[in-house]
Amino acid sequence: MPNTDRSGAGRPGSFSIPLSVPRRIVCDLVHFAHKIPTVPVKRVVDVSRIAPLREALPARVGWCTLFTKAYALVARDMPELRRAYLAHPWARLYQHAESIASVAVERQFGDEGGVFFAHLRRPEATPLHELEAALRWHKEAPVPTAFGFALRFYRVPRPVRRLLWWYLLNVRGSRKAQFLGTFGVTVYSSLGAESLHPLSPLTTTLSYGVIRPDGRVKVRVVYDHRALDGGTVARALGRLEEVLNGEIHRELVALTSSRPEALGVA
Repeated sequence: MPNTDRSGAGRPGSFSIPLSVPRRIVCDLVHFAHKIPTVPVKRVVDVSRIAPLREALPARVGWCTLFTKAYALVARDMPELRRAYLAHPWARLYQHAESIASVAVERQFGDEGGVFFAHLRRPEATPLHELEAALRWHKEAPVPTAFGFALRFYRVPRPVRRLLWWYLLNVRGSRKAQFLGTFGVTVYSSLGAESLHPLSPLTTTLSYGVIRPDGRVKVRVVYDHRALDGGTVARALGRLEEVLNGEIHRELVALTSSRPEALGVA
């Protein structure tokens, strides 16, 4: 496509590239995330007790699944993590009855990689192997099947999209949860990296780094300071470690002794 940008006119090899759907998703997200006063809180968490159990499972369960369910269990007992700040028609907090995890998933779309978001409803009440299967489906199913709504929505003209984003973020708490989720999960640890301060329009977003040989890992939660405070998030991270080594540990023990066919393994 010839370049219509004056700065590149006449330069061999220069051309304009229209924004793809994945780039529109990120642009809209960043546009609104920049308006939210977010603060990161970090804690080193010990997962050495559950690491060998995970390796012994007859069916694979990823760390992302374990952390997603553990954080949802924390949110079940800490309603502050299920609240969202709404600014209009008056400033208030809206508390969601249940969690919806929004997990960032990298997918190939056309000729480029893009980030889509898998919405997992009530992860705190979902068995680990079912939660893993749901997340794997979002990673492996055809993009139009797994993310059909996103493909349709982000083909809408930008002014209309931005108006709908604004409305959901500021006016309708229930619709905000359905459209965006109640908390986010974004992870790069499989690539040997970690996110220091992910941008997000959600009240809290969980991320973690590379798990060290001794079973310790840096876990971060970026939170909307309008909806809750740092002390609450710090306590939530402490509770997360307890849940991983408590309820998640007990479920992993049960899974390691289950019959393979019960977990969907031939």
